[in-house]
Amino acid sequence: MPGTFSLYPDLSVAENIEFFASVFGTTLEKGYDLIAPVYKQIEPFKHRRAAALSGGMKQKLALCCALVHRPDILFLDEPTTGVDAVSRREFWDQLGRLKDSGLTILVSTPYMDEAVRCDRVALMQVGKLLAVDSPGAISQQYDRPLIAISGAKRYEMLLALREYPHARSVYPFGDSLHYTDARADIDPDAIVPELDKYLGDRGFGDVTAEPIQAGIEDSFMALMGGKAEAA
Repeated sequence: MPGTFSLYPDLSVAENIEFFASVFGTTLEKGYDLIAPVYKQIEPFKHRRAAALSGGMKQKLALCCALVHRPDILFLDEPTTGVDAVSRREFWDQLGRLKDSGLTILVSTPYMDEAVRCDRVALMQVGKLLAVDSPGAISQQYDRPLIAISGAKRYEMLLALREYPHARSVYPFGDSLHYTDARADIDPDAIVPELDKYLGDRGFGDVTAEPIQAGIEDSFMALMGGKAEAA
């Protein structure tokens, strides 16, 4: 299943699926039970031209076309890029059910919240393989204290924290900042009052700082060797 919509826009939903089934010597009827959980969501629109479908419906149609011939392995190239959050979650729920049925799935994604739903993850940057392991094992590779910091004037606070003598890395993460200390052997709870005082002395009030466990995205940033900090 390509990353961009690559089906026939002038054909209807049903015609697209029937065509791809025929290419592999099968029929929609023979593959129906496998694609049914997905196809039933777009079947009411089976006579609608593919070009007239929404992004989420196009995604479901493409998945049906990729599955209708019962493949041994499914390759997905960034399948949820440009898709709304609800459709993205539904799509991964569908992939989970397919995996539970015994289908092997290989997917590329730029979204770390999707990567953690996989059994094994390969992290890559500029064509270089950085790590291959389960999401949990990759997260556990993070070997420095990690603090989540929230407050007003986030960008100014980011710049100030990067000047802190013990800072190893600081980068935006959602509505907070993730601060990594360069001292591997220090208790994370001891860092919090240090940062509170440092930021308070720099004029930042109402700051919240708390130790957190690293996620796969934090490990990815660390494996990149600090390249993200320059961004």
